[in-house]
Amino acid sequence: MSALPEGRELKRIALGVQYDGSSWSGYQKQPDRNTVQDRLEIALAEFARVELPTTCAGRTDAGVHALEQVIHFDTDLSRPINAWVRGVNAFLPDSIVVRWARELAHDPEHEFHARFSAHSRTYHYVLYNNPNRSALLAGRAGWVFRPIDVELMREAAQCLVGTHDFSAFRSSQCQARTPIKKLNELRIERRGDVIVFTVCAGAFLHHMVRNLVGSLVYVGIGRQPVSWMREVLESGDRDMAAPTFMPDGLYLAKVGYDPKWGLPQEDSSPLGWF
Repeated sequence: MSALPEGRELKRIALGVQYDGSSWSGYQKQPDRNTVQDRLEIALAEFARVELPTTCAGRTDAGVHALEQVIHFDTDLSRPINAWVRGVNAFLPDSIVVRWARELAHDPEHEFHARFSAHSRTYHYVLYNNPNRSALLAGRAGWVFRPIDVELMREAAQCLVGTHDFSAFRSSQCQARTPIKKLNELRIERRGDVIVFTVCAGAFLHHMVRNLVGSLVYVGIGRQPVSWMREVLESGDRDMAAPTFMPDGLYLAKVGYDPKWGLPQEDSSPLGWF
């Protein structure tokens, strides 16, 4: 990197970004430029008058949403920290918004990194359970019209918590080096017709959350017994599990970091929306 002009200091800026993924082809940049990252970097360039490549905490697929994605970029520009929120939002569509910004010292020895500094990722899957689909939740929640027994799903989910080989819930396109992951939490809550699955781990395999939800739904609707979930997990066979569930109800909810970074992160549960 070339030397900065005298008096200019390189800074690392972290942003908390929320988006409705319904109309986007996932997070990561693609040639058609119809992704969240493409649109966010276009907005940053329009605001800053210079290109600012970004790094995210974790990519999301087409149709998947984020309550709080975390990204970072480096710049020597001096702007009030709130300008990175209001200024960038002025150039973003309604489906993408910067919720907060934080300036961090650029220290190659101990610097913040949106991806590598993260110690956990939490996802919510929102499921609408009613004989009829909802016009208001289209694209924002999965839908099952058959009655679901939440207690059966909770019982089946117990064997999933902990460190396991999750090959049975792994996409064939997954590029993770190992299928062994530690699932810290899998919580299932119901309020009326809305069921929310909360899943937390250090990292996930491709499609892992949607594959877990799909298999738990099989148990909940009585298509498979509770004991089937452990059989699927121990088999390591993707063909034994349920098909990949629809992306509509999946939300990247929160990325966990050491409090030392002082990120002004927000806690949000989809149950509060209903």
